[in-house]
Amino acid sequence: MGHLRKIINKQLGGILLERGMINQVQLEKALKIQKEQGLLFGEALVKLKYSTEQDIVQALTAQYGFPYLPLSNYEIAPDVLAVVPINICKKYCLIPIDKIGKSLTLAMANPLNLSALEDVELITNCMVQAFVSTATDINDAIKRYYELS
Repeated sequence: MGHLRKIINKQLGGILLERGMINQVQLEKALKIQKEQGLLFGEALVKLKYSTEQDIVQALTAQYGFPYLPLSNYEIAPDVLAVVPINICKKYCLIPIDKIGKSLTLAMANPLNLSALEDVELITNCMVQAFVSTATDINDAIKRYYELS
């Protein structure tokens, strides 16, 4: 598992500020909530309704260069789903979307979660590539593919 390198050397809050998606007061309030409740910064912004999941995903894409993958129109093959257990998908808010040989592609709400990436690599014995998607899209996909099938 290689280390993640920022494309833009700014914090997520800085990117959102620069793009006019949040203001300084909202940034400070979100940082306070993040610290108090042990949330990710993006989760704090969404909880406070200062940003949408979509805003956070776009900023992560800009910051780290993760490709964004909306899952609503994406079809995932059953053999790909079988590679990652539902409890891991729910724990880390991720879903496998493709597998070619020993290469596994995941959609993740937090592609910066190295523990999640390492756990999935260990469980699947695959090299993992992460795409970013919204937590809502991923949770909907988990319901659709794992729980309703």
